[in-house]
Amino acid sequence: MTFDIMVADDRHFSYAEEIVETIFTAAQQRGTGIAKRTPEYITQKMHEGKAIIALTEDGAFAGFCYIETWEHNRYVANSGLIVKPEYRKHHLARRIKRAAFDLSRAKYPDAKIFGITTSAAVMKINADLGYRPVHFSALTTDEAFWKGCKSCPNYDILQRTHQAMCLCTGMLYDPTETQR
Repeated sequence: MTFDIMVADDRHFSYAEEIVETIFTAAQQRGTGIAKRTPEYITQKMHEGKAIIALTEDGAFAGFCYIETWEHNRYVANSGLIVKPEYRKHHLARRIKRAAFDLSRAKYPDAKIFGITTSAAVMKINADLGYRPVHFSALTTDEAFWKGCKSCPNYDILQRTHQAMCLCTGMLYDPTETQR
């Protein structure tokens, strides 16, 4: 199967509802949390050139990821990585994540890139890109980022530990530590 993986833009706004629903459904099926996003938020990321979309050769939505910046561009998070179930097993998540990572490095070359996840597959992809597991204290302290965790069923753990730990694993790529 062939996929077109590209930086999303205004031409891709029509996919926003499907992206939001796909992310939400996957989180429910896994029983894990992910920050809920609205179609308006997704279209904003597309408009800003801060999203990666994968489409099939006939233009069907296949996968997505977006980037967010924190602490005046000192930190970048690659978030919302999703592949529709029917397109899994094609290494598409790896390719989308690589595109989001490359976009992050191009736009913010000095920023630390981080993510939090419960997915072993995402941890493997991140490790292959040069991320390393870190304590949450190595991640952004921006309260707006941590508010995004409120829709997660494990948010109480994060609150009880004063954002020190949760069921997610924090992973960080630091360009000052990694020579690529």
